[in-house]
Formats: sequence, structure tokens, C-alpha cells
Amino acid sequence: MSAQPTEPQAPTGTEPQAPTGTKQPDPAPVAPEREVLTWTLLPVAIRELAERVVASGFLPDVVVAVARGGLVPGGAMAYALGTKGVGTLNVEFYTDIGKTLDDPRVLPPLMDTSELPGSKVLVVDDVADSGRTLALVMDMLGKLGADARSAVLYTKPRTIIRPDYSWRDTDLWITFPWSAEPPVTGAHSADV
Repeated sequence: MSAQPTEPQAPTGTEPQAPTGTKQPDPAPVAPEREVLTWTLLPVAIRELAERVVASGFLPDVVVAVARGGLVPGGAMAYALGTKGVGTLNVEFYTDIGKTLDDPRVLPPLMDTSELPGSKVLVVDDVADSGRTLALVMDMLGKLGADARSAVLYTKPRTIIRPDYSWRDTDLWITFPWSAEPPVTGAHSADV
């Protein structure tokens, strides 16, 4: 005679419990929710953003990438727009997740801006978070007489300046593929 399978029994409340006074293991920490841009999705984001720029009728003479986060998207946007004039402006503001300097500051080497007056300039950065970096750059270029517009991959709701072009809006911390990993062992520390 074969044994019949038994049905699972409902809990009775008399199951063994951990002894009183013993510490139960802490649940695994939950990682904060993030927006994640992958290397696979990046070209899609850049093409869609470039199409918005072109659809607006703005064809830049120069793309200015805001370093460091805007370097990769800036170069990709220049290719997508067929713009050969490319410059970089190095602005430091964020020092870590959610940590900033008191004010954004332009770092050397400085870009030669002598050809910018009267030029159509597209400023490209990864994100308009507080918007203070983007506001600084747009103000600088405006004072130089450039017809400047801005494009970012992501815009946060708290930004003090609304970019002219944005791929997506988010309130989450963003992981970008170029900065997802810490510097390699032996390199400068992340806060340098």
C-alpha cells in the first residue's frame, strides 16, 4: 500500500518559536530606489533628446559638455546633432550622494570662450538636480553673448532652472553607467 501525500497543514499557533530574549536576524537592508541608466539605454536617450532639439528648430554651432557628468552625453549629443564644435566646462558641486559644496565652482582648465559671442550653444549635462550648476553655466554663457540652451538626460522637480530639453523627469537618485563604479584601486579618491 502506498502512502498518500498529505496536504500542508495551516498554522495552529503552537509552532516552535525562538526562545524569549534571543535576537531575531535583521531583515536584509532594502536598497533605495534609483533611476538606472544603462549603456544600452544611453543611445536611445541621446537620440530622443537630440530629436527634441532639432524639432525645436535650434541647431547649435557648439555643444558645451559640463564635466564630469555631462562629458559622455555631451559628446554623444554632438554626434547625434552633427555638431563638430565641442567644448567642456568643468564645474564642481556634488561631492557625494546628496553632498554638495556651498556653491558650484568652475575648475581649470578653462574653456576658450572667445568664439562664443553670437554662437548657438547647447549646454549638455547629465542631470538638473538642484539646477545650480546649470544656472551658473547658462549665466556665464549669457554674459558672453551666446545664444545658449540647455539639454539634460534627467530633470529633478526641485531644480531652480528648467532645462530647455530633458529626456526624463525623476525624483530618484540616478545611477549613470559611467559613474556606477568607484574609481579603480590606486586612483584618486572619489572626493578629489
